[in-house]
Amino acid sequence: MIVNFAERAHNHNWELDPVTRSLLDTDFYKLLMLQFIWKHYPKTQVSFSLVNRTASVRLADMFPREELIHQMEHVRKLQFRRSELVWLAGNTFYGRRGIFEPAFLEWLERDFRLSDYELSVADGQFVLTFDGLWTETTMWELHLLSILDELKTRAGMKKLSEFGLDIFYARAKTKLWGKIERLRGVPGLAVADFGTRRRHSFLWQEYVVNAMTQNLGAAFTGTSNAFLAHKHDLEAIGTNAHEIPMVLAALAPDDDALKASQYKVLELWQSTYDGALRIMLPDTFGTTQFLENAPDWVADWTGQRVDSKDPYIGGDEYIAWLKARGRDPHDKRLIISDSLDVDEILGLHAYFGGTLPSGVTVGDFRSAADFNDPKKWTAGRRIRFSAGWGTLLTNDFRGCDPAGGSDFDPVSLICKVSTVDGKPAVKLSDNYAKALGTPSEIERYRRVFGTKGMSNTPVIT
Repeated sequence: MIVNFAERAHNHNWELDPVTRSLLDTDFYKLLMLQFIWKHYPKTQVSFSLVNRTASVRLADMFPREELIHQMEHVRKLQFRRSELVWLAGNTFYGRRGIFEPAFLEWLERDFRLSDYELSVADGQFVLTFDGLWTETTMWELHLLSILDELKTRAGMKKLSEFGLDIFYARAKTKLWGKIERLRGVPGLAVADFGTRRRHSFLWQEYVVNAMTQNLGAAFTGTSNAFLAHKHDLEAIGTNAHEIPMVLAALAPDDDALKASQYKVLELWQSTYDGALRIMLPDTFGTTQFLENAPDWVADWTGQRVDSKDPYIGGDEYIAWLKARGRDPHDKRLIISDSLDVDEILGLHAYFGGTLPSGVTVGDFRSAADFNDPKKWTAGRRIRFSAGWGTLLTNDFRGCDPAGGSDFDPVSLICKVSTVDGKPAVKLSDNYAKALGTPSEIERYRRVFGTKGMSNTPVIT
């Protein structure tokens, strides 16, 4: 797909061009979780709140709140298209057809709606909350984050001439090609696009996905973006996220139920999807305690996503746990998705997916060692490794601005559950810097779950 980004950005009426083309323009896991919520928790009330973890970037000073309102109101008017519902009903996801129930799809077509919101500005930041039924608020997360990221992009582009935009995108394309080129031909590689929530723009994400498809072949396993998967006949990637265990934990009546809630999530999930889509995300309240206390049946799940822990430590921990539970790690999937770029993808693939190249040690994986020579590789793997490539795939414009500024550097925006039926929600994470919730509830959760295996690491993306 050839796109003249400079001409389109210079001549297009950005004020009228919607960021969100479709309600399907979201991560696939959001749709799977929405069905789970619709089925089990249709009356639960929650609040979502926006947090800019890159506080030095004052988003509300970059573009007016009216532009944000315009884009959000556009999303609220959208409906799922008939062709999109047919795709959800009839397509094969993870080797299975009929994952989405007919009654759920009818509800999407007839009754689905997005909640209202409260928006204000304080100290250069947008203050946004979404209150309502869980079914009406959950989808705002991805739509809001992609809107904010693209409005930030558009604000930066208004400062560039058409020639400047030409240079800007030429540099970005060169950088993207350099990354793709290093991944070409690596045996056994599996990498997917996870970049919707922090993308530069919709058009750029689509361009990136097409470039990966055309140049990586089978090594590019698909995209988390349901709209792009539908439009370009790609695999839709994703299962679940921290949101569900956060809500079920907040609903727990006491400390014992709180600790048990992380496994109740898995029981409900596997019953909802008949034993499919079983990739667990155990770091909501700490991976180490989750694995140590997990019932034996949890080891029968297909795999694990490592999100907030050092991926080498997290992967090794999962492999050791599987062996201790009598399971063969070679049959399992390890997905790593936090702050990845080419060096990390290649290093992790070498460490988990194959034997070490001659003369290379584990320590080299944290440097810019080049693993792109297929001749260095030999057969063998410890576990089935996959990379979920996010921000630094779809929004790496660092150093591309011809004016030399940092307006296009990615920022770390999140929109997470803050209350559940009036009670505060908490996420501990394996990284102290990513903890969310009121100080008193975070302290309580750390007392219940412990802090074993957690660390304090700066948040980059």
